[in-house]
Amino acid sequence: MNGHNYYVYILTNENNTVLYTGVTRDLIRRLDEHKKGVGSRFTKKYNLHKLVYFEHFYRIETAIDREKQIKAGSKAKKSCLD
Repeated sequence: MNGHNYYVYILTNENNTVLYTGVTRDLIRRLDEHKKGVGSRFTKKYNLHKLVYFEHFYRIETAIDREKQIKAGSKAKKSCLD
């Protein structure tokens, strides 16, 4: 397949009380940015550094659709993902 790599991921804080869902093309780089407090005020504010879930996609449209699906779900449903 001649596609790219895209990832939908979920981060949480040390106490697993806040969740953040995002999409990126480079998961390692994006996680490093989150740890440095770059690129997302929300993850910086709530100290979200722990990766609890990710999925891989070849098409950005599919990844964005999945991100929207996850964000539309309840926190209880998201907790079942990890």
